[in-house]
Amino acid sequence: MRLYLLALNPTDSVTEGFLPAASRLGLDVTVLTDSPAAHQELYGTQVDVEECDVRDFRGVITRIATGHTPHAVFTNSDHLQTQAALAAEYFGLPAKPWQVALRAKDKAQMRRHLAATGADTVWSAELAAGADPVSLLELPVPYPCVVKPREGVASEDVVLVGGPEELVLRCKEIQARRPRAALVAEEYLAGELYTLETLGDGRTRHVLGGFHTEISPPPYFIEERLTFVPAHPEPVVAQILAQLDALGVGFGACHTEFVVQDGRARIIEVNYRAIGDQCDLLLAGLLDIPLFEHILRVHLGEPLPADLGARDDGRARLEYPYAERAGTLTAAPEATERTVDGVRLVYRPLRATGERYELHHTNRDYFGILRATGTDQETIDRVVTDFLGAQRWEITP
Repeated sequence: MRLYLLALNPTDSVTEGFLPAASRLGLDVTVLTDSPAAHQELYGTQVDVEECDVRDFRGVITRIATGHTPHAVFTNSDHLQTQAALAAEYFGLPAKPWQVALRAKDKAQMRRHLAATGADTVWSAELAAGADPVSLLELPVPYPCVVKPREGVASEDVVLVGGPEELVLRCKEIQARRPRAALVAEEYLAGELYTLETLGDGRTRHVLGGFHTEISPPPYFIEERLTFVPAHPEPVVAQILAQLDALGVGFGACHTEFVVQDGRARIIEVNYRAIGDQCDLLLAGLLDIPLFEHILRVHLGEPLPADLGARDDGRARLEYPYAERAGTLTAAPEATERTVDGVRLVYRPLRATGERYELHHTNRDYFGILRATGTDQETIDRVVTDFLGAQRWEITP
């Protein structure tokens, strides 16, 4: 059976999650990508890598049609969900509805749809690519508000603004970096940030828990720390699931970010794929389930089991040490795996020493990722604090 996997740059989710899972399922894999050299260097001859303009669904369909008979078309990339859905539908394969994939990716459309269905209303305005942001000043913008790319990801160019002059300035700054990107200005939803992780097959949906996310001080939204939440309050989960139902989300993995205001759960954004930044790898181990196999099986048309058999005693924390200025990384810890007081620590560097890096105010500023798992949260927190306190990251301007 042939799996076509659409990808941009290689990610931990692909290299450590989906490709090993595909191998365990006995699938032959063809990776379609616009950066074949980077993928081929990692996979060698174990995986078929073909160059393709994966952002163009027509190119994806042509490449698949002229290759091996497809049994599944899949991607875990935020940027390629609609393309993968369209290609899978073209070949009559199980897939997310392309309309839903687009609705989740397009933040302006998501807001419009939630409002139209009565699920939730958040003030939002769209600024077309290249449009003068001064036009936003004619609208009743609630300050503070958030400005972000309409189809952005990972807090890239997401910024909190406090007034009209700053709104125009920030929009122009983002437009200078992203001249082809439409922007969204929307109401700031204050509150503690959480996530809900779900997995469905279109009929059965499992809630896998979620995370409490701690972010950097304003005006940016860098994720600094995630703590696993085995179960959010039932009323909160019910409200989020109702909003996902309104959007049509129910097939495959989904990562939803939200806050709770006066008992009301309000969606920040919907990422219609498995959570990233190694949280998916942590989740699979913590719950002790073949998470990546389950996701791929859904895309092969197989139903999910009624009970995933997930463990419920696991606790976890992820830390993302990051740069706060541009410069050359001159000192940093190496990759580490160890167990301390029953806590499993895995640290993976994301930056090489000796290289110069610019400052992005996003997860691209991460030095590395620390995953810590165990069964007692207080012990995990102590072990993580001790580990980070003993490490050193140095940036030379």
